Amino acid sequence: MSHLIFFDDDKWKSILPLTYLKPACELRVGILTIAEKWKLLFDDATHGYITNDYLSHKYKISLEDTNIAINGRLLPNANVISLIKRLQPNQGLLYQDIFIGGILSKEQFDIENQDIHIDDMEMIDISSYDSRDLIFVERPQDLFLFNSSEIVKDYNLVTQGKKSATLNSTNRTYGLEKIFVEEGAKVDFSILNASDGPIYIGKDAVILENSVIKGPVCIGDNAVVKVGAKIYQGTTLGPYCKVGGEVKKSVFQGYSSKAHDGYLGDSVIGEWCNLGADTNCSNLKNNYSEVKTYNYKSKEFELTGLQFCGIILGDHCKTGINSMFNTGSVVGVSSNLFGASFPPKFIPSFSWGGSEGFETYTFAKAMDTINRSMQRKGLRLSHDEIEILKFVFEVSKQRRSWEVS
Repeated sequence: MSHLIFFDDDKWKSILPLTYLKPACELRVGILTIAEKWKLLFDDATHGYITNDYLSHKYKISLEDTNIAINGRLLPNANVISLIKRLQPNQGLLYQDIFIGGILSKEQFDIENQDIHIDDMEMIDISSYDSRDLIFVERPQDLFLFNSSEIVKDYNLVTQGKKSATLNSTNRTYGLEKIFVEEGAKVDFSILNASDGPIYIGKDAVILENSVIKGPVCIGDNAVVKVGAKIYQGTTLGPYCKVGGEVKKSVFQGYSSKAHDGYLGDSVIGEWCNLGADTNCSNLKNNYSEVKTYNYKSKEFELTGLQFCGIILGDHCKTGINSMFNTGSVVGVSSNLFGASFPPKFIPSFSWGGSEGFETYTFAKAMDTINRSMQRKGLRLSHDEIEILKFVFEVSKQRRSWEVS
């Protein structure tokens, strides 16, 4: 059995705030996380991580005599898998100075410093390789940009050799052969249109009456689509998400809720978020110009090349009722937002407030809210998760301008 080691390279900062609490490979795009895709394509391989030091107590490294190192930002496909499987020990792949992966011995890993020794490896340069087969997650918005195509790829991967459960006669379907329903899912009195792409409905998911779903779409395990919801193509609801209203081309990582009316488009919502009733985001500027978003690495707003871009919401964020967000807004981890009018387009982690101003969401209060939220699903923060959040609270002080003297 293959043993994979997913490593974070120096571009992880450009994916913040989504990578504050997890390695890049644990981000969901399509139906599966990046790590889950690779593991399935390597026949249910075992795995470990090389990541930021503060994450390493939760995301541990485990080594075998022979290990396949994989860049955690790289989305797999058949061609890349074939290249990696042809490698010999101590060989690696390089694409435009980016280390993609290779076959390494146990001795080539520096566990203490969370590093890989590749200087003496034989590198095979594939810079001339078709870039369409080498898709990296470079920034948060890539998750919704790649989501439709990744749903299609993952759909073929996770349904291969399996038979769909049967939808009952209360539903109306188009393209039924591209609709897959896992065991235990309940779908009633809804419209499912897979004519433009597949619809995947996970185990024990629930789709309530009068919902309209237009594929490609993923409704993850135990997710709930509320009455009358409109779920457009390119949308993923991760496990245990609860979503209503209108959603287009957006990725919910997992355990998050947007249970009421309101519009969300071209967006990424982290884990354990809750969007209050009638929370809305703009995904198109009034003058139709190119959207700028905040980049954590450059510490500046940068042009995205996109006309449509909604909100990037970090893990454990909450919004009050009637919250509004400008085009291209970025919100850090564990922020609690409320009030009338639009807040700033960049909101640092552990912020409390809205358009009328912010104060620091104290660590103790934030942890209390997070645990209350998780307890509703029978879960609780682990010691390692608390330490990770404590680290992020400290490093994000420099971005909370009201704390800087």
